[in-house]
Amino acid sequence: MSELQGLFGFGGARLGVSPYAELADPKNNAVDRWLDRLVGAIYSRAPFYRLRLRRFARRVIALEGRFAELSDDQLRESAWRLRPRLLRRRDDLEALAEAFALVREAGWRRLGKRLYPVQIMGALALYEGRMVEMATGEGKTLTAVPAAVVAALSGEPVHIVTVNDYLAARDAEINRPVFECFGLSCGVIDSDMEPEQRRQAYACDLTYVSNKNLCFDYLRDRISLRQRRSALRRRTFEYLQGGGAEPLLLRGLAFAIVDEADSVFVDEARTPLILSTTGDDPEAARIYPQALEIARQLTEGRDYRVDRMNREVTLEKASRRRLETLTADLEGLWRIRKAREELVRQALTALLLFENGHDYLVIDGKVQIVDEFTGRIMPDRSWQAGLHQMIEAKEGVEITGEKRTLARITYQRFFRRYLRLAGMTGTATELAGEFRDTFGLLTVRIPTHRPVRRRHHGSSYLRTAAARWDRVAERAARCHAEGRPVLIGTRSVEASEQASAALSRRGLDHAVLNARQDEAEAEIIARAGEPGRITVATNMAGRGTDICLTEQVAARGGLHVILTEFHESGRIDRQLFGRCARQGDPGSVEAVVSLEDELFDRFAPRHLKLVRRLPLGLLCGWMRRHAQARAEREHAITRREQTKLDRQLEQALGFSGSME
Repeated sequence: MSELQGLFGFGGARLGVSPYAELADPKNNAVDRWLDRLVGAIYSRAPFYRLRLRRFARRVIALEGRFAELSDDQLRESAWRLRPRLLRRRDDLEALAEAFALVREAGWRRLGKRLYPVQIMGALALYEGRMVEMATGEGKTLTAVPAAVVAALSGEPVHIVTVNDYLAARDAEINRPVFECFGLSCGVIDSDMEPEQRRQAYACDLTYVSNKNLCFDYLRDRISLRQRRSALRRRTFEYLQGGGAEPLLLRGLAFAIVDEADSVFVDEARTPLILSTTGDDPEAARIYPQALEIARQLTEGRDYRVDRMNREVTLEKASRRRLETLTADLEGLWRIRKAREELVRQALTALLLFENGHDYLVIDGKVQIVDEFTGRIMPDRSWQAGLHQMIEAKEGVEITGEKRTLARITYQRFFRRYLRLAGMTGTATELAGEFRDTFGLLTVRIPTHRPVRRRHHGSSYLRTAAARWDRVAERAARCHAEGRPVLIGTRSVEASEQASAALSRRGLDHAVLNARQDEAEAEIIARAGEPGRITVATNMAGRGTDICLTEQVAARGGLHVILTEFHESGRIDRQLFGRCARQGDPGSVEAVVSLEDELFDRFAPRHLKLVRRLPLGLLCGWMRRHAQARAEREHAITRREQTKLDRQLEQALGFSGSME
């Protein structure tokens, strides 16, 4: 078993038997999981591995003079001469040091950037399959390059995974000159690409791709393989297609470096990825509006209960007779008790728990889901079990057909299928145990290149949302008068527009970055560090964005960040705070929040009632920590349940073929 574990690169994770490496799944019990989490938490805080990384970085830097005099062709030849040694021994530190030194020199020549010691430390940790925590602004985009180049030189298809198409295109454009210096091709996957374009991009030595595109392309390949599983089925399929079947999109799951890994592995892992097709639903235009009309006649407490923490609606037993009476004149599904109860429950969910401007937007007559973690529109995504159609009926837009599942998988199961996996993020230590338990990844915290000069001004709690926006506008006006730029972070499109209205009432010029203005993202971020500039942004500005400051702004105290609503995870708050005081720059942060915020209402309702009776500030900090801890626990349970459900569905439907 130890040899098998070494082959798959999962360390202590127990792997199930599988004929294909990429299909192996961890098999462990509660004790194993607890031990894995304990080992992960301890390892992330131990200094021993960091000392080894630091020695390696010094070794690489010492080779600078040796390669500085080589021509570009000699650099390329030197790198390719190392390939046989790296193929024989992937952990040959001498060959690795030379390879990293060559990449460092190429980065200086092509990008004008030379890797810092801490970036070399992070690069080796990535190459060796670790979860790397680097503070925001430390240059994770460049840190991934040496690990990716060395892996690609070994012939492995390398996937560098980002959280959206914008970052994938941006990072590829930045680093492509280094890859080309070594004769390596670099592809980028965009959501609008045709299959042949995707195939060509995946055929490159290195491919930048968002996590969603990568997973859905994998599911498409699995469907294609399922259709051609037997010789007879393959020939039938090819005959019906009028020729040979198209080749697969991916070349395999060899090595992945996942940027913003906590967002991909944890925040987005609560929802499975489902590849579906749209079927005809002739009764949709009639049934969904009827369900909404009936739902509006029900009363909370008497007919149903709302669990806002888990976003669920439960019908009371007494409501069954009432529903039977309300639907007595209706035909079709309304004659079936379970069907009408489910329709009304979904209608109540759409009416009470999903808000326009918060969970979705209506754009060009279509309901578009807004990613709660990134603040971006998720095109071609929809909610399951008729909820999406119910929301379309609620908003009065054209109701799309029913979605039928073709394949599904969770992020947990997908990323475990890579032979080698690594991740990097600015916030990983809190999740070190889960990364070890779920993905077999040990976490290492890389020190900063320069001391952090971020000043925290604490948190202000106000009783109402209106009072919060007035305070935010007041703080922004003060910084604006001092000539300092301000970034105001919000959780939703609706909140960003409320903040914008408060600033407009004070006559403050500002820019708004949310899912409605995502096309202007690059321009807004590029100007966010100008003197006196005020930017209101959702979580779109929370990850992967660099706000550059002028010398004039740095002299005045740097960027000031105002958080207007705590997130369900403190890690996301840290990501927003990390937009300022990067690379030794000055900066300051503060939180201005309201007791009416969703976090407190959903995850600490009892504590909220107590706090409202007492002087503000006495227990607010404690309530916030309790609410975030409870939210994290609930989300962790959801992630485990999703993975468990995935396995159960695969076993239950085994007679008809895998869900992939």
